[in-house]
Amino acid sequence: MTQSLKVAVMGAGAVGCYFGGMLARAGHEVVLIARPQHVEAIERDGLRMETRMFDEHVRLAASSDPAAVKGADLVLFCVKSTDTESAGALIRPHLAAGTLVLCLQNGVDNADRLRAVLPGTAVAAAVVYVATEMAGPGHLKHHGRGDLVIEPSTRSDSAAQALVAAGVPTEISANVRGALWAKLILNCAYNAVSAIAQLPYGKTVQGVGVVDVMRDVVAECLAVAKAEGVQVAGDVHVAVEKLAASMPNQYASTAQDLARGKPTEIDYLNGLIVKRGDALGVPVPANRVLWAMVKLLEGKAAAA
Repeated sequence: MTQSLKVAVMGAGAVGCYFGGMLARAGHEVVLIARPQHVEAIERDGLRMETRMFDEHVRLAASSDPAAVKGADLVLFCVKSTDTESAGALIRPHLAAGTLVLCLQNGVDNADRLRAVLPGTAVAAAVVYVATEMAGPGHLKHHGRGDLVIEPSTRSDSAAQALVAAGVPTEISANVRGALWAKLILNCAYNAVSAIAQLPYGKTVQGVGVVDVMRDVVAECLAVAKAEGVQVAGDVHVAVEKLAASMPNQYASTAQDLARGKPTEIDYLNGLIVKRGDALGVPVPANRVLWAMVKLLEGKAAAA
């Protein structure tokens, strides 16, 4: 086994529980910093990991206190993009000098925003490809994939080695910005549509005209990326076509948030494309409509 790490997961929802749970199964010392209902269930029964490969209860620590990051070699930073700065400020006093904070978040600018809050701390962006949900308190359900692309840093190699040994395919890439944009474009194509319709990916693409809307969204995103000087990784059109087939039963995180009456990350997905498109003079009407519709539903859920 690789050297045992002390790992803290800040914002242990579905993504954090999956990767933290995989590291705990491999023998690393893991603490999940999560909401009280999850902490209570995990302390009592362990984290139930119902994955495509196994279904078991994994024993690991859980806390609702951000101070639980103290002494961690690796922090998996998994909070919503709306909470990046506030959560970063909560953990800042407790981070050790040699800690690596790995951003496992949607959007393209979280690592930069976090570096501003955590000066002197090693922060690396990561692109996350996993379909998961919390099926109940302390109960993780895994629907597919589970791999990471990590930005190079002084401590990325040891983190990647630990993740690979734990069964998490992990690649270190010099073009994480391009990979983050590729993931952003996938999210822009699927998240709002899944959220508005409250349907999983496989059903959304069967809707009349939806594939054409998604194609328009992708074209706008690529135009904004080009204006930004970003070299988007891979063939995004092919990736968008394949996603519904690879995760047909997955609801977008935006759809899950709306269904629970929680704020979404739409401002950091289609909303970011709108913001950057306006600043750069790139027309983005399809993204603007999807962003506006989700914001409308978000407001409706908040009022209810």
